[in-house]
Amino acid sequence: MTPPLVPVILAGGSGERFWPLSRRHRPKQFLTLDETGRSLLQATSDRLASLSGGAEHVMVVTGGEYRAQVLEQLPEMPVENLIVEPVARDTAPAILYAALRVVQEAPDAIMGVFPADHRITDPVAFRRVVHRAAEVARLTGRLVTLGVTPTFPATGYGYIERGEQLLAGDLPAFAVARFTEKPDVDTARAFLADGGYSWNSGMFIWQVAAILAAFQQHQPEMYARLSAAVGRGRSAAGIREVFPELEKISIDYAILEKSDQVAVIPAEFGWDDLGDWNALERLLRGEGQNVAVGRHIGLDTDGAILYTTRGDDLIATIGLEDVVVVRTDEVTLVVRKDRTQDIKKVVQQLKAHPELERFA
Repeated sequence: MTPPLVPVILAGGSGERFWPLSRRHRPKQFLTLDETGRSLLQATSDRLASLSGGAEHVMVVTGGEYRAQVLEQLPEMPVENLIVEPVARDTAPAILYAALRVVQEAPDAIMGVFPADHRITDPVAFRRVVHRAAEVARLTGRLVTLGVTPTFPATGYGYIERGEQLLAGDLPAFAVARFTEKPDVDTARAFLADGGYSWNSGMFIWQVAAILAAFQQHQPEMYARLSAAVGRGRSAAGIREVFPELEKISIDYAILEKSDQVAVIPAEFGWDDLGDWNALERLLRGEGQNVAVGRHIGLDTDGAILYTTRGDDLIATIGLEDVVVVRTDEVTLVVRKDRTQDIKKVVQQLKAHPELERFA
């Protein structure tokens, strides 16, 4: 009998690089950025429900401050499928917590991990890749990453270098030779020219037993402490006590870069990581010189991204090139497109000043 696929959505991020539209009280995953009327979280849940037999099989990991918003946006999801982190400790503790919950319900499950803020434009191809990844995980016991074929020398993504081929077919699987985090532009160009690299999409498929074994091997203290807390009848008090003391670390650093049992499936399924404001240009680019959401008039303005949440307002620009201008009720942001990665630094400055913290 084929083991069940249990999709887990990571929805605890703060989305700081999409500030000021994404704010602490309503981060990016709850926003609607296109014409579908569905938020990023809802679109992700829709996509995964079709893979797993319905919304009742999808699980979500989020922070306590976002619990109500998740339940409001996903009313069809059983409340017991919501996993609440007491504090944000990055993706490794979140994934371990979810895996410990999944294994209690379905010890033989194939677990999928999917960020809430990705856009997929080819759902048919995406389903094929996920089903193939589940097959590879089952046949090899490896931790499978979904690799995306690069289309430009991105410096904001991680890269995966392919090693030996493990399984042939229309969607071959390869051992992972190396991970590289956010290279400089020259390195990214070299990776693109080489042809043996994929973008690290941050989506993973594995047997739940395999990822738990990897945590036991590479993060034994984290595994021991959290598994003991979850094992005590999912004690909320136990989780609240242990979770803040866990190391804040990503799944890439905690497990994937340490393990020799990682596989990658290079694929194309219309993927975009909606990580910062430049992604809006890829999402909404039309025939014009600029991308504008709201009213804009520009003189000698080219390659700009203009966004206003205030329907009656106007953004006027003169002599600007390759900039982002965002106007919300309380905040106006102006930034060069090549500096959008630094928006997080502004948010951190706001958090450090009590009189400005409400703008974060």
